[in-house]
Amino acid sequence: MNRWAVACGVTLSIVALGSATLLLSVAAPEPPAVRCDTRLVLDEPFDELSVASNKLGPARWTAHTPWSGDFGDAQFIDPGTDGPFSVANGLLSITARKDAAGKWTSGLLAAADASGAGTGTQYGYFEARMKMPPGPGTWPAFWLAALKPVTESDGNVEIDVIEYYGQFTSAFRSALHVWFTDKAKYRAEGTKVDVPDHSLVDEFHTYGVDISPQAIVYFIDGKEFWRQPTPPELTYKMYPLVNLALGSGWPIDKTPSPSVLLVDYIRVYGREAGPPEGCIPGPPA
Repeated sequence: MNRWAVACGVTLSIVALGSATLLLSVAAPEPPAVRCDTRLVLDEPFDELSVASNKLGPARWTAHTPWSGDFGDAQFIDPGTDGPFSVANGLLSITARKDAAGKWTSGLLAAADASGAGTGTQYGYFEARMKMPPGPGTWPAFWLAALKPVTESDGNVEIDVIEYYGQFTSAFRSALHVWFTDKAKYRAEGTKVDVPDHSLVDEFHTYGVDISPQAIVYFIDGKEFWRQPTPPELTYKMYPLVNLALGSGWPIDKTPSPSVLLVDYIRVYGREAGPPEGCIPGPPA
């Protein structure tokens, strides 16, 4: 057991990750739960592009954070002929590239817009299958945000299913945030997960999170690695986002141009709150 695990009060277990081995930090066993019925809320196989700049309509995704909070050292740009998004053979490519003047651009997809329109669920399971881009300075992520109008900004929960920092090739991070306009009320918890070196860029993996009234439970390849109590502020639906950002305080002078995040699918399964003892978390049976 390492020093980080002891400090955080977690146990460690070893699970298979493709042909390699993954060291997971997992919470103590929970009481038995029941298998609850789910419904498919979003099934995005990326057979075609369905992206608008800022406002949903016939499109399923927008290309910016609904609250105008784009981030990182590459500008998230609109879809189009020279945009960051393309699909081929059932895969979405989000491409970060540097132009002749040294300006970086990249892309973000959000299943919502500023009005609160979008696709999500309060309780259920969210999953993406992705292959990370190699190279330092890359900062891809799959995460969830509050599905409500941007004017309602207090007590917004953010769930970072995975954030991968390209210069650290043997780990990724997950986090849970609760945002308030009064910064003194802000809360957050995070974890670092060790993986076989370069395994996330060499192969596709699934990254998932389960939300219930009792807990928020994080998964890689269907195996739990972390959980946190569900914040009382989570009283609304959550929707998925996926992006390829750059930087996050780390240098991008050696970031390959182009760098490409590959996304096979994003799926969202909704369910009811379930019985008091809770539902079995994770991918539907």
